[in-house]
Amino acid sequence: MNSVELSLDEIYQLAFDCLKRAGADDANADAVADTVKRAERDGSVSHGLFRIPGYVATLNSGKVNGNADPQPEQVTPAMVRCHGQNGHAPLALARCIEMLAQSAKTCGIAALSLTHSHHFAALWPETEALAERGLVGFACVSYTPMVAPTGGTEALFGTNPISFAWPRQDHPPFVFDMATAAMAMGEVQLAARDGHQVPLGTGLGPEGELTTDPKEILKGVLLPFGGHKGSAISLMVELMAGPMVGEGFSFEAAESNNDDGGPPQGGEFILAIDPKIMGGENCVEHAEKMFSKLQGIDGVRLPGERRHKLRQDTGPRKVNSELISKLRALAQNSQ
Repeated sequence: MNSVELSLDEIYQLAFDCLKRAGADDANADAVADTVKRAERDGSVSHGLFRIPGYVATLNSGKVNGNADPQPEQVTPAMVRCHGQNGHAPLALARCIEMLAQSAKTCGIAALSLTHSHHFAALWPETEALAERGLVGFACVSYTPMVAPTGGTEALFGTNPISFAWPRQDHPPFVFDMATAAMAMGEVQLAARDGHQVPLGTGLGPEGELTTDPKEILKGVLLPFGGHKGSAISLMVELMAGPMVGEGFSFEAAESNNDDGGPPQGGEFILAIDPKIMGGENCVEHAEKMFSKLQGIDGVRLPGERRHKLRQDTGPRKVNSELISKLRALAQNSQ
């Protein structure tokens, strides 16, 4: 893969310029560009600049409101609700996290219902933000059908990611963020672009056959991770990020999607828990015993360790050169 090096500031600015050119206002462009920059910084390239053409497509199509002004609402002491005004999710999330955190610190547990938004990023930024405030965080979001339930060959579920974060003493939070599909769609798309094979069990080709060719999977369907176990968790996400927050299922989102390459409208469920209220003052300290045990086993790495290590490097990042050329053109020529 041919690549060029960009500083983190250049990554942010390129993303911002593309979004502004496509019609986003400063607040929305800033929120998305910051999310993209942090993804590139942390090595999550499938959620970095790779996503900008999709963001731009949704703005150009009119599906996404680039001037959304979402305002969180305190519905009950333990419930926050936010109408995303059909904007991209990062701005709404940035405005909701502090209210959600304060609700959890008051009540011990609190939930956020985010609706009418377009989520196209990783989930770890919102759960990690809660953990940085001393809280346990859980989040899930659905998408359009890309994943066949176990035993089936027709897509019904989205990739339906979940994220969990736990606060730590004198360490970055423990955070994981994973698709309930065997592989995130963005990773399959990157593998297809770069000519890589994917593990058997990632998905099925258009005739329903197992394949390691990502291009064939893009014509077919992804599979859930862990067979029936992953399929059940994906169904849980459909319920929690759909009816639980007053939004639709993945298949319903697909029915109203305009196939412009960007994210459909949907909802997100976020749970915040104060572990000291729930489990007592020493529960976070107690959790360190488990982390120490895990890290004492040869070959074991905590989820998120690579991300936090990469974060310490503030130098330039290598980005696919064809992508950079495309983005520079978008920054000049978006409708």
